[in-house]
Amino acid sequence: MFDWLVLLIPIFPLLAAIANGLLGSRYSHHMAARLACGSVFLSFLCAVAVFADVLGTGGSRDVVAYQWIFGGDLNINLAYLIDPLTCIMLLVVTGVGFLIHLYSVGYMHGEDGFTRFFTYMNLFMVSMLLLVMGNNYVVLFIGWEGVGLCSYLLIGYYYEKVSAAKAATKAFVVNRIGDAGFLLAIFLIFVNFKSLDYTTVLAQAGQISPEMATAIALCLLIGAVGKSAQIPLYTWLPDAMEGPTPVSALIHAATMVTAGVYMIVRNHVFYDMSPTAMTTVGIIGGSTALFAATIGLVQTDIKRVLAYSTVSQLGYMFLGCGVGAYAAAIFHLMTHAFFKALLFLSAGSVIHALHGEQDIRKMGGLHSKIPWTHRVFLIGTLAIAGMFPFAGFWSKDEIMAHAFTHHHYILYGMAALGALLTSFYMFRLTYLTFYGEPRVDHHTWEHAHESPPVMLGPLFVLAALSLVGGLPGVPPEHGWFHRFLSPVAGTGGGEHEAGAGLTIMLMGVATVIALLGWLLAHFLYTVKPGTADTWAARSPRLYAALLNKWYVDEIYDALFVEPMKRMGLVWDWFDRTVIDGIVRGVGRMTELTAAGSTWTEKYVIYGFLNIVGYANHLMARSWRKLQSGLVHHYAAIIVAGLFVIVHLVWIWWSAL
Repeated sequence: MFDWLVLLIPIFPLLAAIANGLLGSRYSHHMAARLACGSVFLSFLCAVAVFADVLGTGGSRDVVAYQWIFGGDLNINLAYLIDPLTCIMLLVVTGVGFLIHLYSVGYMHGEDGFTRFFTYMNLFMVSMLLLVMGNNYVVLFIGWEGVGLCSYLLIGYYYEKVSAAKAATKAFVVNRIGDAGFLLAIFLIFVNFKSLDYTTVLAQAGQISPEMATAIALCLLIGAVGKSAQIPLYTWLPDAMEGPTPVSALIHAATMVTAGVYMIVRNHVFYDMSPTAMTTVGIIGGSTALFAATIGLVQTDIKRVLAYSTVSQLGYMFLGCGVGAYAAAIFHLMTHAFFKALLFLSAGSVIHALHGEQDIRKMGGLHSKIPWTHRVFLIGTLAIAGMFPFAGFWSKDEIMAHAFTHHHYILYGMAALGALLTSFYMFRLTYLTFYGEPRVDHHTWEHAHESPPVMLGPLFVLAALSLVGGLPGVPPEHGWFHRFLSPVAGTGGGEHEAGAGLTIMLMGVATVIALLGWLLAHFLYTVKPGTADTWAARSPRLYAALLNKWYVDEIYDALFVEPMKRMGLVWDWFDRTVIDGIVRGVGRMTELTAAGSTWTEKYVIYGFLNIVGYANHLMARSWRKLQSGLVHHYAAIIVAGLFVIVHLVWIWWSAL
């Protein structure tokens, strides 16, 4: 019975995706929505049953669907690993996923691509479930690439918009950079362990050298940085807001972007063996948390503010992993899914009420027009700001406290400053959206209205989870949540745990930080509403740098994008002039021969054609040897090609 429940979890949304994708045009939108939402709800029920079984019996088990790839040392099954970490991820993915699917029924009502949207959403659910359920790196990678593909499709849902098409392409390309590092990690794992199963690899990880563990951990980190939008590969996520708001909530806040955190925690054995890798993860996380928070201070698009807050909150999860607080990182992953999905969907409710308006400078005073959206948005703001006793307080405070008690004072300082900025810009967003004088045009203001029940219902559930979702982790490092995850994620280094007095003091400091951010936003946007503009006018360069996201996109364009475009023009010229020239020349020779050339000319032409044909034959025979049909040969060629590309890029970079 247990095995069947596990197997059905990804099958339900897969069947719905197939049905809507192939037959959706033959039935109504209501039927497509019922199939999409019902399939995810059934997966959630199965996930709850699996969680209850694991909670009661403990331990972990493998469920094999079928033997997939086998030959020599390589044996790969399409199989699932069910353990406490998998159970938590399943509940988050299916539970929050169902609420977002339900919300989407109202939000996407009337869209021409309604059925296509739900097909993509269900396909994403299948990929994400494979990612978190797989018991080996190949199944993980299939899910990893699947969510990348679905992200591309959903970001570019409005494909007729140039900005959406560019954003989708950007997300796809940037993630491929991270995926190259992930592939190298998989190859290194197979070379060292002759297996790609988690159970075998992680049990034998202590047998490899610290240097090799560092190499594997850093390569995995490259993949995690790309998928979870960390410095320096974070630039795709803010642009991904071109997709519909439910896409932002599901993929770019609650599930897909947390895949990197999940992968690091799943492979924490390698990081525990490598202080260098651990430090790198912590620095990347702390830097991203602070850097993204500075950008969020002045953004004017309601979804982009939330996008940069997502990048920042993911930085806290990476910081937690970097200081060894793996369970705390997953705890923040869970609470973040609650309040960030709530904030994105509430933002969608605002946009729905204002007929597509996203500029917070054109909002204000909406608390009277959409009171329920205002209330749930405020709950989400209190949670992400870390106000006691909301969910974000417990998870974010635990990561910061762990950093402090383990003597990572610089990282703690970065996290604390990031928390202050987070509280400020989230309350800034709340005040500019819902309070003050209305800045909405008269026609839009008159027609502004609250969202329908199918959209408000999921908001109420997420608001409740944002309020009480932190209770499983109380008390910090000893709560039920941490005991449940300890067999998979470790204890987080309990030998350095703080005493009760220090713990209470750190909780108090976190509360004061959140309150200071709130009070500063209240002063600037309620008590003295013109002060923020005055400060911006006094520091125009700093304000412009923040508004333009520190010009990172422009720097990347100058260093990487434009040179690659110029290189592409060179290759285009070579293709059109040299390659096509040879083809056209051969064709021209044939024409001359057919047109009645002299016998001498014909012999010369035929001789040339025979030489070209024989050379092509020899080249084909040489290249045919590369097509051996052996996977490890292809893997070796890919690795060799990657090393050549990296070497060439390094030479080019050194020459600059």
